[in-house]
Amino acid sequence: MKRLLSKFGIAIMMIGGPAALTSLGQTAKDDIKDAGHSTKEAAKDTGSATKKAAHTVKKKTKKAVNKGAQETDKGAAKVEQKTDH
Repeated sequence: MKRLLSKFGIAIMMIGGPAALTSLGQTAKDDIKDAGHSTKEAAKDTGSATKKAAHTVKKKTKKAVNKGAQETDKGAAKVEQKTDH
């Protein structure tokens, strides 16, 4: 009985072996495709984050420059006021 089971097991391995290897090959191919898609999505996300950061920097820089110009005008007005008297 054990001998029959042993032969039966070997026969199943011979038949199922190539099919198992083929399915592993497809899984690896799918894994590589998935990795490519993940990389693409990560690149898109990085690009979006960079764009948002650049926009924020632009807004904050403009605000700082305008605030500085406003304070300069205030200082100039004080000097002018002092020299008028």
